[in-house]
Amino acid sequence: MVIRFAGDSGDGMQLTGDRFTADAAVFGNDISTLPNFPAEIRAPAGTLPGVSSFQLHFANYDIMTPGDRPDVLVVMNPAALKANIGDLPRGGLIIADTADFTKRNLARVGYATNPLEDGSLEGYQLHALDLTQLAVEAVKEFGLSRKDASRAKNMFALGLLSWLYHRPTEGTIKFLTEKFASKPDIRDANITAFKTGYAFGETTEVFADTYQVEPAPMPAGRYRQISGNVALAYGLIAASKKSGLPLFLGAYPITPASDVLHELSKHKRFGVTTFQAEDEIAGVGAALGASFAGQLGVTTSSGPGIALKMEAIGLAVMTELPLVVCDIQRAGPSTGMPTKTEQADLLQVMFGRNGEAPVPVLAAQSPMDCFDTAIEATRIAIKYRTPVILLSDGYIANGAEPWPVPDLASIPPIEPGFATAKNGTDKEGAEVFYPYRRDPETLARPWAIPGTAGLQHRIGGIEKAKETGAVSYDPANHDEMVRTRQAKIDGIVQDIPDLVVDESDGSQGARVLILGWGSTYGPIVAAVRRVRKTGRKIAYTHLRHLNPFPANLGEILKSYDKVIVPEMNLGQLALLLRAKFLVDVQSYSRVRGLPISLGELAVDLEQEIDKLEGASA
Repeated sequence: MVIRFAGDSGDGMQLTGDRFTADAAVFGNDISTLPNFPAEIRAPAGTLPGVSSFQLHFANYDIMTPGDRPDVLVVMNPAALKANIGDLPRGGLIIADTADFTKRNLARVGYATNPLEDGSLEGYQLHALDLTQLAVEAVKEFGLSRKDASRAKNMFALGLLSWLYHRPTEGTIKFLTEKFASKPDIRDANITAFKTGYAFGETTEVFADTYQVEPAPMPAGRYRQISGNVALAYGLIAASKKSGLPLFLGAYPITPASDVLHELSKHKRFGVTTFQAEDEIAGVGAALGASFAGQLGVTTSSGPGIALKMEAIGLAVMTELPLVVCDIQRAGPSTGMPTKTEQADLLQVMFGRNGEAPVPVLAAQSPMDCFDTAIEATRIAIKYRTPVILLSDGYIANGAEPWPVPDLASIPPIEPGFATAKNGTDKEGAEVFYPYRRDPETLARPWAIPGTAGLQHRIGGIEKAKETGAVSYDPANHDEMVRTRQAKIDGIVQDIPDLVVDESDGSQGARVLILGWGSTYGPIVAAVRRVRKTGRKIAYTHLRHLNPFPANLGEILKSYDKVIVPEMNLGQLALLLRAKFLVDVQSYSRVRGLPISLGELAVDLEQEIDKLEGASA
């Protein structure tokens, strides 16, 4: 079942959707969500640009996406209806709050007549209810103003939907009790509106049927609902504990990365320091300084902020210090669409620095995968003494899914391996410290913490003489250092597992391969499942490591007749694959600020397979 709640930014649609999601998760459903809201803090009320929505897909089986189209649309005003009705299939259920369907509000979004009354919604299951007035009546005993009382309409709607889908209510009641503990009238009003909405569905005959979505079969264990940004924060904390390094986050607020800063700021008891800097450059500079001092330096941002951080990331390349840079991508260019998702920063993070400044790049594929990817990024950064860029995006960051809470004891430790002693001798035979003498396996230089006796060394952005770290303008030395830094990053491939291709469900011998990265994982897997149900053969695989690539990637690409790469950009990974492996991969691009549609992708894949098979025949 896919439900979409839609209304003005002040109507509480994100809270309503989040609470329904939490209750579905507690019930045992598999879940996937898609919050969608304006970039403005308070967009103009009653206008199309001001519509905020929250879509939830919950099911009794393993699901991969929040759904292409809703089955149920809950709208609080004419703008919400107009902005979303095109996505609702005929026969879908509409629950509309009639209170704001006034002539003025209708005219504001281009409705000449009231669609709730003029028959234009014939073919849908329409339930036009004055949710606002019902909520006001329910909470009148608490003496709230009409404005404050009407704000409880979202809780009334949540109660109604909870009854309609047999959701548990204890979680929401507990949430409201805790959230408004210091405001008893608001607390009691919201709880009453929620319970009254549930009772309204139960005691009236407005709805002929209710619906039951059974729990999904999942491996036994402890689960919680988690978003990508929260999972990323938890992964960084876990990496900090596994490495024994205090975590320092230097960041400047930016959508959609700010929630990582917000979440980490709650966990000082785990040795986390968060610094909200005056700008993006100060944030990354402070994080790099923390790394120099022996902490786990982290910085977070989105595309515009990553552009500002690039000089400091280049400094981290030159100084060869660990640094984790989290890029939560959004639609661009420039300010673009701050609250919409995109994958358009891949080439930026690969090549956006001056000079030869290679960095490892990883991408999380889902909200819960952010946890594991954060640990992996930290492990690489510390082991190879390098900045690492971790890519997520707005879809992953704000979306939620059930997360099996991991056994922390099963996560291997991360050894910082600080330099503690001198590592060479000078021409006179005296023991000295060479800050750029490298580990023969990883090519990583020693990480010497300031204040360690005898390990004084020079550090900065000017080219270093090999081993000694002294400033050097020697052409031969520069050539050797540039190639060595590149070889260090290339050598990370030894720690990257070979890529595994899925050819299950009768797809052995498939001629078409779908290759993705990042948040295209869900739509790709869902589309592949749909294609396989038609009897067509198709293989898929997904990349976490984008620089360097897994060692067997080239061999895999050359073993299929056609390779299709879906991306939310104009073909950036496809460009890299063509250049590196000389394989004519086919780009499948969508840049709409929304996740790739699994329905469209499945149809297009079927056509590509049929075209290939037809040509062979």
